[in-house]
Amino acid sequence: MDARSTGALIRALREERGLTQRQLADAVGVTDKAVSKWERGGGCPDIELLSALSSCLGVPVKTVLEGSLAVDTRKGGSMKRTAFRVCPTCGNVIITTGDAEVSCCGRTLAPLKAQPADDTHALRVESVEGDWYFTFNHPMEKAHYLGFVAVVGYDRVAFERLYPEQGGEARLPRLGGDTFYTYCTTHGLMRHRA
Repeated sequence: MDARSTGALIRALREERGLTQRQLADAVGVTDKAVSKWERGGGCPDIELLSALSSCLGVPVKTVLEGSLAVDTRKGGSMKRTAFRVCPTCGNVIITTGDAEVSCCGRTLAPLKAQPADDTHALRVESVEGDWYFTFNHPMEKAHYLGFVAVVGYDRVAFERLYPEQGGEARLPRLGGDTFYTYCTTHGLMRHRA
């Protein structure tokens, strides 16, 4: 940890959040003199303070340790990096359009890796009144069902949550440059050809 870069980051993030040194100090459990010392590069926060500090400043602990915000230098449409995550505890579905640290129910969630759909997970797609109409023969039982259908376009994502014992159909808008995804609760994320 470089004291100067970490201090400059702490100051920038504190000011971005509209906090005084005293307010940050109170939230973390130190004096305002300690915060001032960090920001001047005269020392670094103790390791046991990093979790509270990162929470107050709205960045991961790793960012505080590195002393800089990671700038995403990749080019291209952000929808190309759409990632789906499903919480194994509550079933919550989180969709991100880039790298993210995501957690739910106390767990860090890794993005699902899409695999090409096989015959068991086949999706029939029709164009109906400017929408995509999806039908499938996949089981829709409590222990094994499709949890969602999604369409990822050039600049938007459309998503429909599915539930056990629901009919094997869904309808989503056409977005342009569409890629289709389904999530099987047993076999994971599937990518379908348009």
